Amino acid sequence: MDQQIKSELRSIVGQNYFLDSPNELYVYSYDATPLYQAMPDVVLIPACVEEVSAIMKVANKHRIPIVSRGSGTNLCGGTVPVEGGIVLNMNRLNEFKEIDQENLTATFGPGVITADVHKAVEAVGLFYPPDPGSMRISTMGGNVAECAGGMRGLKYGVTKDYVMGLEAVLPSGDVLRVGGKNAKDVAGYDVTKLLVGSEGTLAVITEITVKLLPLPAAKQTMVAYYNDLAAAARTVQRIIVSKIIPATMEFLDQATMTVVEDFARIGLPLDMKAMLIIEQDGSEWQVEHDMKRIADICRAEGATEVRTAQTVEEGASLMAARRSALSALARVKPTTILEDATVPRANLAAMVEQIENIAQKYGVQICTFGHAGDGNLHPTCLTDERDKEEIYRVEQAFEEIFHTAIQLGGTITGEHGVGMAKAGYLDLKFGPVGMEVMKRIKEAFDPNGIMNPGKIFAKSTRRRVVVKGDGCGYKQCEHTHS
Repeated sequence: MDQQIKSELRSIVGQNYFLDSPNELYVYSYDATPLYQAMPDVVLIPACVEEVSAIMKVANKHRIPIVSRGSGTNLCGGTVPVEGGIVLNMNRLNEFKEIDQENLTATFGPGVITADVHKAVEAVGLFYPPDPGSMRISTMGGNVAECAGGMRGLKYGVTKDYVMGLEAVLPSGDVLRVGGKNAKDVAGYDVTKLLVGSEGTLAVITEITVKLLPLPAAKQTMVAYYNDLAAAARTVQRIIVSKIIPATMEFLDQATMTVVEDFARIGLPLDMKAMLIIEQDGSEWQVEHDMKRIADICRAEGATEVRTAQTVEEGASLMAARRSALSALARVKPTTILEDATVPRANLAAMVEQIENIAQKYGVQICTFGHAGDGNLHPTCLTDERDKEEIYRVEQAFEEIFHTAIQLGGTITGEHGVGMAKAGYLDLKFGPVGMEVMKRIKEAFDPNGIMNPGKIFAKSTRRRVVVKGDGCGYKQCEHTHS
């Protein structure tokens, strides 16, 4: 990128929001995904849609890659600028524009923090369900780009189920508005849903409108412990078959319980093989009725102990312990690789068993937790990226885990997205026809290929790219698997 182009970009955002020193660029060379890193050429921090549009016109004219990002909490390498270019930090577009209590919607910029949306709408008795684990620091723009999920996905769905309207800037610099506040709208293709989960490969999101629900009147939390993994998985199936849909139904295996207990000190019984944390919300009568039936099912399926939280604080403590799982695991070894794979609920037990077998096969440490109610598991490997031989075995293990998920009727990602981390596996899910359709959509939006290049579509059989550097000379190390 020559100085004339840099000068043009600087004039758009101003000197204070144009970053190109080595230290500043380094901060934007990675995200929350281990093992991925690449330096951008510049970082721009626009303040409005007009500035984003002007930047896109310059980038498109000169074929400069654009990577938009918020807090960088994604776990798929989605915001690593693998081909350099411009990183757009969208956090200045953080205006909370409206809570429309008549239409039950909220409208805000992509830089608004997810937890702040929850607080704002709950203050007026409304509810935005998606609750990703990173919600206290993740931005709504990032949630939309990755179609974030969370622990309430079983009952309430994920981000795409709540986004009603978007404003976005196309690579050409044109501003596109899709969707809106209409409860029904079947005019033309659903471009709104297409942009949700597109991981910054089609456009830059500059405004979001989401639907809201009435805030549930009551909530209860329960924990059930098992000395058998299969019994815990059967419980999940039985609860759903009984036509009870809890707000949350979380699974932790024994290895994860041990690490979480060491971190949170809440008295988990470490001789148990698994635990379920179950939460229900709704009317007081419905919650009481459902939780009694759930407790009976847990005991009938072999739970050694079933305990309902007696206070709101106790329930919050249990949920906080679950939310702390990744933080707790990250304390054990220098590198923590958190993945996600989803299978139909009926195959949950088989998937957990296969993950254990795969970990033993490759001699790696994998702890498994996740959203049992929707079949979304998070096998998490505790390793050390300095041990290249072990990292190679880790990658072999995860490759087999993804193949196993597909064989069990599942998918390679339930909520983390594809990014760089899973680009090499996407064809397992879609096959050649599906891949070709998606590539055509990408080309229609982005004919010059500037939008977040190197993501979603693998250019080779490469499974994971490790880019390291000492601040000036970067080199790339690759493992290629069959």
